[in-house]
Formats: sequence, structure tokens, C-alpha cells
Amino acid sequence: MNFVLNRSIVAELRSHIEERQWAMLDFTRALVECESPSGDAEGSRCVVELLESETRKLDAVSSVERVEIPGYGEHFRVRLFDDGKRARTTLVLGHTDTVHPHGSIAERPWREENGRIYAPGIFDMKVNCALALEALRALCALSLKPSRPLVLLLTCDEEAGSATGRALVEEEAARAESVLVIEPSASGGRAKTARKGTSLYTMEVYGRAAHAGLDPERGASAITELARQTIRLAGLQDLSRGTTINVGRVEGGTASNVVAAHARAEIDVRFSTMAEAVRVERELKLSKTFDDRVRLMVEGGVNRPPLERTEGVVRLYEKAREVAALLDINLGETSVGGASDGNFAAAMGADVLDGLGVEGDGAHSAHEHILTDRIAERGALLASLIATL
Repeated sequence: MNFVLNRSIVAELRSHIEERQWAMLDFTRALVECESPSGDAEGSRCVVELLESETRKLDAVSSVERVEIPGYGEHFRVRLFDDGKRARTTLVLGHTDTVHPHGSIAERPWREENGRIYAPGIFDMKVNCALALEALRALCALSLKPSRPLVLLLTCDEEAGSATGRALVEEEAARAESVLVIEPSASGGRAKTARKGTSLYTMEVYGRAAHAGLDPERGASAITELARQTIRLAGLQDLSRGTTINVGRVEGGTASNVVAAHARAEIDVRFSTMAEAVRVERELKLSKTFDDRVRLMVEGGVNRPPLERTEGVVRLYEKAREVAALLDINLGETSVGGASDGNFAAAMGADVLDGLGVEGDGAHSAHEHILTDRIAERGALLASLIATL
């Protein structure tokens, strides 16, 4: 970097984004109205085509890549400010898929009201895809070149667990010095300096069927066993360490007059450290039955490792806080229970700062929205932070 970031430069970045805010919002609307629920190949392709068209207008672009996942969607990867030398990068990370099914935009169309814009998927995270491009456009316009090459990676399956996107995230995070995750900010615009990891398990219980009225003693209820196991799992939680265990879905049995021969549960585990993930997995995989006439099977494991608040994460957050101060923003921080692709990046050893997207509320809900008067400052924050790395 051949300049010192100061209040004047940051103000110029903000002013540039403010002048283009409505153009950016028009682009955001186009992204939103290209509905792209996870696994919708056509919707994903529609969004990526819009992104590619806009990205190719940036002077700093070295390459644009669309990674097709047949029948599912497309990941989008862009390299910028690359002089061809092998160097550690800055990775800007996000996703293009949403949780909202097709038809949501017809039920809840784009609506502007009292400084808020409501639309399915706008907060998480179509507006932040647009914001990333606008931040890069501002850097190009002001001839501000970061000292490190930059990679923008937007995956198409984050909301569905990143089955195919994970490898790309890990590949790029392994090369990155810093990772800036443009997931929605926490309340009050706070950055996310820690995220819990997640593990997903299924517990299958095989009992013995019998007539519930004539000879119940010949049966062994899988449902009764599963109920006992559910209570046991609740006892394995450790809220003081941030570990929660939720039996979120249960099914079993065939009829009310039949002792259930089978039952199944889906289990969600959240943890702040890998040590806790290992502890819970050990307890689950070594589960013993209360009724020795039934049989248990537990499958699953860690889906996303935790994003822990390491010294490197703190250093990156403090740098962002200093930049935010030049914008007269008091950038707070928080730890959240939900995971993102930032968790995978952190596991590769990169310093990760999450929650750098636009302020708003209602992710995944019917009242999902953004705050329009926060757009320019979040764009200037992202652009300024990139410039310092």
C-alpha cells in the first residue's frame, strides 16, 4: 500500500458509494428478483450472470470464473489487483443462495418504507453481493490499490451446508492472510468475531413391535427409548461453555395401537470450541440403551468447525474498528450461534472477520429488510478495510 488511510480518503470512498447508492440498489433489486434458493440451478445461473456482467466493468479484475455444479448452481470467483506474483491474498467471502423458495418475491415484493427495504433474501445476502462490487468499484475509481491480491468468492450452497462450496472456501482461505465475510451484520451493525460450530447427527432406534393392548410386554418401544435418550442429551449441554444440543425433529411408530419398532431423531449441536465438539460426539457415538432389547445407531459429525476469537481475529477486528472510527462509527463486536462459511475459512488458519454486511434485520424471515441509510458507511468500511490489508 503506497498511501496512508486517513479521514479524507475514507470520506471520498463513502461519497463515491453514496453517489452510486441508487444504482447499487437497482442492481440489488435485480439480484433479489432472480430468486435463487439453494439447489435451484436456473436461479443461481441468473444471479451469477448479473454478477459477471457487473464485475467485468471493474478495471482491477484479473479473472472471472463460474464454477458449475451440475443440476445445482454456480459458484462465482473473481481475482482482482493481481500482479501475477505469488502472494498471500485477501479473501472477500459470501454466498448467492437464499432460504426463500420460488414465489416468495411474488408474495412479498420489493417494498421501501421508512428507510427500510423489504424483500426475500435482501439482508442475507443479496445486498451484500452488490455491496462488495460497489466497494471494489470505489477503490478502482479512487486508484486505491491494496497491497495484497484480492479474491471475491460467492458460493451457491452456503445455506444448505456448503457441500460443494466448502472445498473452494478452504482452497482460497489457505492462501489468504485475511478473510472478510460479508454476511449480514449483527444488531447495531456489530461485526462477528466468533461463531459457534455445528454438528449434525441422526439417532436411529430399533425396537420390537407388538400389539399395544393384547401383548405389550412382548414389545420394546423405540419411541420410549428415544424419549429417554432425548432427556439424556439435554443433560450433556454445557451452556457455560456455549454448548447446546437440540433434538429438533423426531419421527417413529406406525399406529397408536402398535408398540413402536422404530424411531428416529435429528440432532443439532452447537459449540464454541472443538474440544466441546469432540466431547459431545464421543458421548453420542458411545450411547448405550436404557432398554437392552433395543438397538441404537448414531451417524453424523461436525458440519462446520467454530470460528474462535483468536488473537489474529482480534487484530483484524481492531483494524476494522480503527477504520470505522474514521467514519465516525463505533464498530462493536459479538459472538453468534449461527455458522457461516467463515467457520471453514478460520479452520484453515486465516484471520477472519465476519458480519461486515449492511445493517438490517429478519434474516430468513418474512420481515427481512435492510436499512438504506447505513449502506454507504458499510460500503466505505469494507472498501477502506480492503485497502489497508
